[in-house]
Amino acid sequence: MPSSTEPRTLPVLPLPEGVVLPPMVVTIALESDEARRAFEAADDGELLLVPRVGRDLARVGAVARIESSGTLPGGTVALVVRATGRARVSAGVVGPTPGLWVEAEPVGAGEPTDEARRLGAELRATLRALFETLGGRGLGAALAGVDADDPGALADLAGWWPDLGDERKVELLETVDVEARVALVLGWAKEALAEAELADKISTDVREGIDDQQREMLLRRQMEAIRKELGDDADAGEAVDSYRERIDALEAAGVADDVVAALRKELGRFERMPEQSMERGWVEGWLDTVLGLPWTERTDDVLDVEAARAVLDADHTGLDEVKDRIVEMLAVRKLRAERDVEDPGTPRRRPGAILALVGPPGVGKTSLGESVARSLGRSFVRVSLGGVRDEAEIRGHRRTYVGAQAGRIAKAIAEAGTMNPVVLLDEVDKVGSDWRGDPSAALLEVLDPAQNHTFRDHYLEVDLDLSDVLFLATANVLDTIPGPLLDRLELISLDGYTEDEKVTIARDHLVPRQRAAHALGEDEVTLTDAALRAVVTGHTHEAGVRELERRLGRVLRKVAVRIAGGAATPVTVDEDDLVDLLGRPRFTAEEVADRTAVPGVATGLAVTGAGGDVLFVETTAMDGEASLQVTGQLGDVMRESAEIALSWVRSHRDEVDVDAEALARRFHVHFPAGAVPKDGPSAGITMTTALASLLTGRPVRGDVGMTGEVTLSGRVLPIGGVKQKVLAAHRAGLTEVILPARNGPDLDDVPEAVRQAMTVHLVDDVAQVLDLALTPATSADEAPAA
Repeated sequence: MPSSTEPRTLPVLPLPEGVVLPPMVVTIALESDEARRAFEAADDGELLLVPRVGRDLARVGAVARIESSGTLPGGTVALVVRATGRARVSAGVVGPTPGLWVEAEPVGAGEPTDEARRLGAELRATLRALFETLGGRGLGAALAGVDADDPGALADLAGWWPDLGDERKVELLETVDVEARVALVLGWAKEALAEAELADKISTDVREGIDDQQREMLLRRQMEAIRKELGDDADAGEAVDSYRERIDALEAAGVADDVVAALRKELGRFERMPEQSMERGWVEGWLDTVLGLPWTERTDDVLDVEAARAVLDADHTGLDEVKDRIVEMLAVRKLRAERDVEDPGTPRRRPGAILALVGPPGVGKTSLGESVARSLGRSFVRVSLGGVRDEAEIRGHRRTYVGAQAGRIAKAIAEAGTMNPVVLLDEVDKVGSDWRGDPSAALLEVLDPAQNHTFRDHYLEVDLDLSDVLFLATANVLDTIPGPLLDRLELISLDGYTEDEKVTIARDHLVPRQRAAHALGEDEVTLTDAALRAVVTGHTHEAGVRELERRLGRVLRKVAVRIAGGAATPVTVDEDDLVDLLGRPRFTAEEVADRTAVPGVATGLAVTGAGGDVLFVETTAMDGEASLQVTGQLGDVMRESAEIALSWVRSHRDEVDVDAEALARRFHVHFPAGAVPKDGPSAGITMTTALASLLTGRPVRGDVGMTGEVTLSGRVLPIGGVKQKVLAAHRAGLTEVILPARNGPDLDDVPEAVRQAMTVHLVDDVAQVLDLALTPATSADEAPAA
C-alpha cells in the first residue's frame, strides 16, 4: 500500500468469518453477491477486507492486493489476496460500480518507540515458549521471518494464532498504535502460556500418578506371591478369622438367622476379594458397622416407681403433668414384666405410646429425656433432627453410593451400646423435605410399634428390632409436624414455669450449675431469694429458664471478678446489688398500663414458638374514604378477624354508643413487633375492644389481658393455648384475664398459684368483654384525648 495517508475510495469485501491482518496471505472464496461485486469493482487490484462484528462492520479493515484468482472445483471463484496495511473506515460513498464502497483513511504504523521494541522482544520470547509448550515448533520459522525491528508485524503474527477468537483479532486489527498492539498481544500470550504450562503440569502429574499406581499394584502382587510362598499371609487371614469368630458368637447368642446369613455372605465376598480392590474396603466398612451394633446387649429396666419419681423430682421442678405421665408409663412396664413372669404363655401387646414433649425453648424437654433414661437405668442418646431434609439421614444410604453409611437411628443404637436405649428425637417440628425425600415419612416406620420391630436401614439391609427402644420426641410447635407423624405421638405440653417455680429452679439447679462453671464455691457466693425473684421478673421475659440461666451466669462472672481481685468472701448478692451487676431492669409491670393509657390500645394474649406472650393492638382513625388497613406481618386469618371486629362495631354502634359519622372514616389497626409473623383468630376480641376504645374515647384497663375469637354476631368462641397465655399474662404483671366461656375447663391446667393470683372472666359475648375491659365512661371523660 502506498505510504500516503490521503483518504482513498475502495470497494469493501465483508468477511463473514475470520479476520485478515497484514501481512497475511489468504484465499477467499467469493460465495456472496457482495464479495463478487467487490472483486469486479477492484479494477486496480486493491480492495478493503472488513470483518463483521455482529450485524455491523468493524471500524478498521485490511487493505489487500489481489495476487491471483481462479475457480474452485465446485465452480466458486476464489481469490488469493495479500494484506498490505490498515485503513480506517470513515464513511460510505457511491462508487463507480455496483457494490459497497467506502472512504478509507490509511493508517501507518510509524516508527516504533523504544518501549515498543522492548515489548516486542519480550513478546517474541513468550510466543516461542508458548509454541514449544503446545508442540507447535514449526511456527518458529514464522517468528524467525519477522523483522526484529518491526514489533508491529510481530504482534500481527497473532492473526495465525488458532486459539485466538475473532473478537480478539478484531480488537487487534483496530489497535493502530504499535506499542498498544504489542502490549495487547503480550498479555494474551502470557495468559495462554500460563494455561498451557498448568495443563502440561496436570497431564504430567496424572501420567506419573498412573505409573505409580501400576507400580504399586505390581509390587503388591509380588508381595502377595512372596507371602504365599513363605506361608506368611497372616494379616488378611487374621481379619477374616476375627470377623468369623464374631459372627459365630452372634449366632450362638441367638441373633436372627437372616442377620447371620447376611454377615456370612459378605464375609465370603471379603475373603475372596484382592487386597487392593476398592470394593473390599466398602465390604469391610459394612461388616464393621453391622458387627458394631449391640445385637445381644440389653439393659435391665429399674422398675421402681417411687425411685423414678424421686429422680424426676430431683432433676426438675414443676412439670407435674409430665412427671405423672412418665411414672404411669413406668408403672405399666413394671406390671407387664411381672405378669409376663407369672403367666409367660399369655401374649401381651407392647404399649405403643411415643411421648412427644411440646413446649417453648428452655422448659427442659431434652433434660427430661435424660431423666427418664436415668430413672429406668437405660442408656440415653439424643438424635437432633432440626434441619434434616434427606431421607437417607433416617433410613441410611444405599450401598451402591460412594460414601454410603447407616442412618441416624442405627448410629444411635450403636452409640448407645444396647438394643433398648432411650432415644430422644429432638426438634421433630423442624424436619424438612425436598427432592432428596421426606425424612418425616421415614420416621413413621421408626415410631410405629406395629412396624418398627422389622425396621430396615438401606445401608444395613437387615431387619433391626426397635420395639424395645423407648422413643421420646421434642418440638416447639405442632403446626409444622405432618399429620401422619403427629398421629403416632402422644402429646404432652410443657407450657412454661410460674414465677415461683423459676425462683426454685434458679436456687436448686441453675445457680449451683453456674457456680461450678465459673469456679466458685458454695461458701464463696450466695444469691438471696429476693435477688433471684428480681432477676426473674425484671431481667427475663420467657416461658423457659434459658435466658434466666444466662443472666445468673453474668452475675456470677462479675462476682468472680471481684473475688479474683481480692474481695472478701462470702459474697451475698441481694436485690439491691443487681443494678450494679445486671443494670436496670429490662421489664416492668407498668409497661402494659403505659401502653394502654390512651384510647385505642388493647392487650391481647398469644402463643408463639417461644411460648405465651402479650400482644398489643393499636388502632387509629383518620379522615378519608371508609376503609380498613391492617399492618404488622399478619396472616389471612388475623386480617379477616380485623374486618369482623370492625363490622361488628359498625353494626352495633348504638350499643357501643358511637355515631355513624365517626364510623365513616379510615381505620388503621396495627400490631407492633412487625418482624414476628402472627396469625390466628384468637385476637378477635382484642381488636374489637381496641376499636371500641378508640371510638368511645374510653381507654382499656391496663391490668386486663384478653384472648378469644369473635364472630359477626358477637359470639366469643374458644381458642387454644390457654395455659401458656395465662402464664404470659401473669409474667407481664396483669391481674385479670378475659377468656371464652367454653375454655373454662382448660383453667385446670393452669398452676394453682397463678389461678389464685389472677381473676379470670369467662365470657360468651363481645359486649361482656367491652363492659369488663373498658374504663367507665365517666373516667373516659376526664382522660386526655388520644
